[in-house]
Amino acid sequence: MSTSSQSAALKFEIVAKCSTTKARASILTLPHGPVSLPIFQPVATQASLKGLTPTQLAETGCNLCLNNTYHLGLKPGQETLEKVGGAHALQGWKGNILTDSGGFQMVSLLKLAKVTEEGVRFLSPHDGTPMLLTPEHSISLQNTIGSDIIMQLDDVIATTSPDAERMEEAMERSIRWLDRCIAAHKRPEKQNLFCIIQGGLDLEMRKVCCKEMAKRDTPGIAIGGLSGGEDKMSYCQVVSACTDLLPPNKPRYVMGVGYPEDLIVSIALGADMFDCVWPTRTARFGNAVTSTGTLNLRHASFANDTGPIDADCACTCCRPEEEGGLGITRAYIYHVASKETAGAHLLTMHNVHYLLSLMGKVRAAITEDRYPEFLRAYFRRAYGDMARVPTWALTALKEVGVDLLA
Repeated sequence: MSTSSQSAALKFEIVAKCSTTKARASILTLPHGPVSLPIFQPVATQASLKGLTPTQLAETGCNLCLNNTYHLGLKPGQETLEKVGGAHALQGWKGNILTDSGGFQMVSLLKLAKVTEEGVRFLSPHDGTPMLLTPEHSISLQNTIGSDIIMQLDDVIATTSPDAERMEEAMERSIRWLDRCIAAHKRPEKQNLFCIIQGGLDLEMRKVCCKEMAKRDTPGIAIGGLSGGEDKMSYCQVVSACTDLLPPNKPRYVMGVGYPEDLIVSIALGADMFDCVWPTRTARFGNAVTSTGTLNLRHASFANDTGPIDADCACTCCRPEEEGGLGITRAYIYHVASKETAGAHLLTMHNVHYLLSLMGKVRAAITEDRYPEFLRAYFRRAYGDMARVPTWALTALKEVGVDLLA
């Protein structure tokens, strides 16, 4: 089967595969430029990555970020988006945009939502105004937003739900809603509709959903409904089972994933794309993502630390002034993180750059067919003693041929 595909608004080409794991490196060409995969997408929920200008976001190496349809539909609203010419113009962003359909809000705002076959009835978290989000309305909003990748509206419930009957209903409804989304999509020549695999932690449900979604032949495929509190072992089993069944010539997007360990293990299991609010949200609490783990720079132990946030990082914050950077020290972040918004701003720049840089190193390792060695080096650096590596990561990687303890 071909490992490349092309539609009116998307070209996907695999350029290298790991000879041991299921990892792959590829190029995803979208209307606003090429994106190298695997990739992490920063989340600019309301057409803004908190604390960064579009230029600063681009300087991190980002060319694909996420906006949220539900939130943009509430504010600024479809009429305003129509007038300004979509989200690219609204936020002054020249790169690609992926929009989440709003389905996740069924879980995150469950107290405000009621799901029926027609769609999801929300109460606005802003003013309590009723809002009906149907597959057709979600696609209409996303067509107006003008995002390069749009997501189907899916029926989402928490993976930890014990209600197997409701889980199956959600999976089957997501398939029916995809058909409605495809019928409603008015701009397939400019925007790429991705389907979303549902089924909770039930591998049989996931297999049924993979088969049905693959029949619809959308330009890309997402694995949804994860990162909802399930144990990591179950998460890995679902991702691996889905990537085994999905067509190899489509990009595979695991939604809501952002911890570095989750990313590099999921890539070994065959996934290509990820997104998460974690690196930007944790920045607002004074946390820096580094090659040796996450550091809370609000801790008093960093008050006199004149070293960079991460000595291995080449972001604008960490680079010394003589190399065109800002030369920000840990002591300075400690000083401003709890008092000034500048601390969150600087750490957001660093954290986003760190994850995008990590993805660049992953791509290089896959291309040079040394991804198992990369994984060993990463976990050794992060944990020191391999015996401290989480069991779920050891097990998942061993399943794809990488024994970190060997």
